[in-house]
Amino acid sequence: MTRPPISMTHHDNSYKLLFSHPRMVRDLLTGFVKEAWVEQLDFTSLEKVSGSYVTDELRDREDDIIWRIRWGKDWLYVYLLLEFQSSVDRFMAVRIMSYVGLLYQDLIRQKKLTPSGKLPPVLPVVLYNGEERWRAAPDIANLVEQVPGGLERYRPALGYLLLDEGAIVNDPAWSEPARNVVAALFRLENNRDEQEMLNVLGKLVDWLKAPEQTGLRRAFVIWIRRVLLPHRVPGMELPELNDLQELHEVHTMLAERIKKWPERWRQEGLEQGLEQGLEQGREQGTRRMLARQIVKKYGAIPSWAQTRLDQADPEQLETWADAILEAETLEALLSEAPRH
Repeated sequence: MTRPPISMTHHDNSYKLLFSHPRMVRDLLTGFVKEAWVEQLDFTSLEKVSGSYVTDELRDREDDIIWRIRWGKDWLYVYLLLEFQSSVDRFMAVRIMSYVGLLYQDLIRQKKLTPSGKLPPVLPVVLYNGEERWRAAPDIANLVEQVPGGLERYRPALGYLLLDEGAIVNDPAWSEPARNVVAALFRLENNRDEQEMLNVLGKLVDWLKAPEQTGLRRAFVIWIRRVLLPHRVPGMELPELNDLQELHEVHTMLAERIKKWPERWRQEGLEQGLEQGLEQGREQGTRRMLARQIVKKYGAIPSWAQTRLDQADPEQLETWADAILEAETLEALLSEAPRH
């Protein structure tokens, strides 16, 4: 009997549960927003606010996590849009503009303005954990056609902070923040080494052992059971955990069962293909594995090369996988000059 694909609802809800804890928001800001204003935040003031809005058309939106935090004497709003699409949303900037507009409308209705009568600043954040790298426009201004002669003055401009997990943790220049639970989450999400996974879990056990972190520990347990294990090791299940069985029990059970795991994941996506018994799954795994090898050896994949990878048949992919160790350039590997 085959296991159904991972539920995106489980994935989304698990992430929302994790980022409903102030420690996650604090580590997100201190570890991944490298800007001076973050140093002036009062993290003891972190306060979760409602993420539901009723627009003029009476359409509810309840998918967002919004926090506010003191910056000096004023409140600053941190808007987390948790994005889990398997493909890049080209018009994400339009969605961000809509969501921020709804937030501002709500703040106006509640008269939650700054002392000077202005709207408070908002930081829109997109967390993305898809396989391919994010390529969508970072600002809505990039999506609006420019018309000379004065009309360009009315073109909207609103950007968002993108955290592309795969790009972050696979960047050789990335320096992992110390004792940062969000960095640990990113590592677990994008890691294929079972021993490293255990090491990261061991760190989480140590970092989250304080009684006040009980809720966050349980949130990680839920994410591990519903998302991490079904994705990494189909067929492996953990027993239901009661109040006494938390993250350290999960770490212990995984350490014991890891001896029964298959050989290291040599092909990303292979576990899904094996589980479903589909040739398509194996082909996708080979394609993703080859793409990762190319990035590590030659750097970012140009569009002409990505097209070749997308169109290649399984036999061609295997040929490239065998040849990558000797090919000095990407052009030599794919045997085609780049198209401009």
